[in-house]
Amino acid sequence: MSTDHIPFKETNYFSDFICDYLAEKDELKEFYHRFPKLENFEAQIKEKKASFNAQSRTVLVDSLKNQYKHIETSELTASHIESLADDNTFTITTGHQLNLFTGPLYFLYKIISTINLAKQLKATYPNYHFVPIYWMASEDHDFEEINYFNFKGKKIQWNSEQTGAVGHFSTDGLEAVFNVISSEFGAGKHAEQLKKWFKEAYLGHTNLADATRYLANALFGSQGLVILDADAKALKNEFIPQMTTELRDQTAFKTVSETNLKLEDLGLKIQVNPREINLFYINDGLRERIVEHDGVYSVLETKIQWNATELIEHLNEFPERFSPNVIMRPLYQEVILPNLCYIGGGGEMIYWLQLKSNFEAQKVVFPILLLRNSALIKSQKQASKLESLQISNRDLFLDRHSFINKKVRNISNIDIDFSEQIEHLKKQFKALFDLAEQTDKSFIGAVEAQEVKQIKGLKHLEKRLLVAQKRKLADQIERCTVLQEQLFPGESLQERNTNFSELYLEYGDQLILELTKVLQPLKGEFLILNLK
Repeated sequence: MSTDHIPFKETNYFSDFICDYLAEKDELKEFYHRFPKLENFEAQIKEKKASFNAQSRTVLVDSLKNQYKHIETSELTASHIESLADDNTFTITTGHQLNLFTGPLYFLYKIISTINLAKQLKATYPNYHFVPIYWMASEDHDFEEINYFNFKGKKIQWNSEQTGAVGHFSTDGLEAVFNVISSEFGAGKHAEQLKKWFKEAYLGHTNLADATRYLANALFGSQGLVILDADAKALKNEFIPQMTTELRDQTAFKTVSETNLKLEDLGLKIQVNPREINLFYINDGLRERIVEHDGVYSVLETKIQWNATELIEHLNEFPERFSPNVIMRPLYQEVILPNLCYIGGGGEMIYWLQLKSNFEAQKVVFPILLLRNSALIKSQKQASKLESLQISNRDLFLDRHSFINKKVRNISNIDIDFSEQIEHLKKQFKALFDLAEQTDKSFIGAVEAQEVKQIKGLKHLEKRLLVAQKRKLADQIERCTVLQEQLFPGESLQERNTNFSELYLEYGDQLILELTKVLQPLKGEFLILNLK
């Protein structure tokens, strides 16, 4: 195993805004609380400890024990759950949708980043305990985003007509998907393990939330991961004060809208826009927005409605029927968890930056925000081929056009770079400009036109020569592009496309073990890993 690192900015796959955040640019500092550095966690611990009460800890522990009562739990996970009752215990949290069979590879990176940061904090602050949390997005409704995973270029998909919160979805119909993946995975020790996980998760549980909990626990339970489904009455009960404020005062709409204007002035393309009320109503396959008009509150696409007093009474009686949207979900998380840090992808980091003012209005501590680890995994065979073709790690991150042109120039036996000739030409024309200045300035325009024409001609010749060499070197270029496509499927990052099963078939348990060894959550660079 060998590793290399590239700054996120140099990969060209991360937005300027995220790179500015990582560089701690001054103009972004008002939108977050503390930057993710080890030394900043001490103040975060003290602030969270002062604001998170014993009752909330009791509710959290009881809820987790209830969710884990039908699942085999490692000693480390069980001790982590128990430790949450102690006011010296804090959480590090990541969240993810309930993607079929974990979805893209970055599911692993999110959770391993969370586990590893908890370990690093324990080593730095030994008097405290740190629990890694995976927050299941069980109340999400975007089924089309999660009902498939990619395997060796094929889309393995679950079709269902169910509606509402996806965590409630019945797993009926997944036997057909199991039959497909059994054929695709083939035979062998690692294939059998994958099939066992899929079967026990999706055919052994009646809803998608339970299935996802089982699978995440199977993959990471031994490392002490605690999996939380916040779609629970006792936990929602803790969030009633904030939901009441949202319903009565439309707090998020006012605060986040103001923040969005500031961020737009800085050039950010806004990720999410707040609504007047940022809560859904969920019940028996229903998940629809709550709206208010002239003092009447109603649920869209239904006949359900209340006046203000009736709504708050209903909220207090049935808090589990009220579901935070993308604007309110982070607030809910920080209300029910003794959380210090949220770990997410680039898109998540951006919408969290929109929310700090709403946290302040609701008097909830804003967490430290950390960009999750990103990685590119190469097999030994791929690494050897790349080395023989003299393709560097940085070459791989070039767009396809630039990648091909660079390789043609590198492997061609003639020089296809005319930059030296162009510079020589510019020097010659400088002398002509000087001559025109001294004799007849009316010739300056003619000299300029001739310079443009001749430089354009040289660039055209360079381009034609490059095209000719591409044809001549087509076989070698194809070998290079095939490798880049394997590692960057669809010219996108491997982690956004490939499912872990594809790599698990080759490496088995070594995959997660090696990733756990090398992913450094606070390093702030993109990892390239050669797995043997």
